[in-house]
Amino acid sequence: MAKSITHEFMKGLWEEVPPFRLVLGLCPTLGVTTKMQFGIGMGLATTFVLVCANILVSMLRKVVPAKVRIACFIIIIATFVTLVELLMQAFAYPLFLQLGIFIPLIVVNCIVLGRAEAFASKNGLMLSIADGLGIGIGFTMSLAALGALREILGAGTITLWEGIELVNLVNLFPGFQPFQFMVQAPGAFICLGIMLCFMNMVGNR
Repeated sequence: MAKSITHEFMKGLWEEVPPFRLVLGLCPTLGVTTKMQFGIGMGLATTFVLVCANILVSMLRKVVPAKVRIACFIIIIATFVTLVELLMQAFAYPLFLQLGIFIPLIVVNCIVLGRAEAFASKNGLMLSIADGLGIGIGFTMSLAALGALREILGAGTITLWEGIELVNLVNLFPGFQPFQFMVQAPGAFICLGIMLCFMNMVGNR
């Protein structure tokens, strides 16, 4: 059992990392990663919903009728998304304003619903927690990495959180000119392509 739990957790960090391996959750991946901090915030919100939904779905898997399971899963997910919205409005309001519509859209995120249907509804509590946590952390790391790449190329900075700046190329190299289109929609697709290429190269080796 210990090996199974470890495997279910670790798979989300590489072999099944959502945006780059499963190619899921691309809407928030492309939409919110103009800065590293936005990617981290979105990833943590999704991880919370994913883990909590997996827990409840796993606990109720023998109670929920098969014919209405998808509707029940969506209600469960929507409940936790509402909780995340309220918590972010209370404790991280500037981040909530930046993420905007992408927070309520977690309800229809194919990663969350997919894990509930494909895994949590068929497995026990501990395995479901490990699965949700691994996939969620992998998703957060992916958004953070993509956000850092877009931000450093498009603005010359990497911002961990509000007021915490890790890198500022403009200060280090006064002649540096950011590629501003990298923090716009076309830049999202270009950086995603770069990351996918890197992942495939490393995976093949």
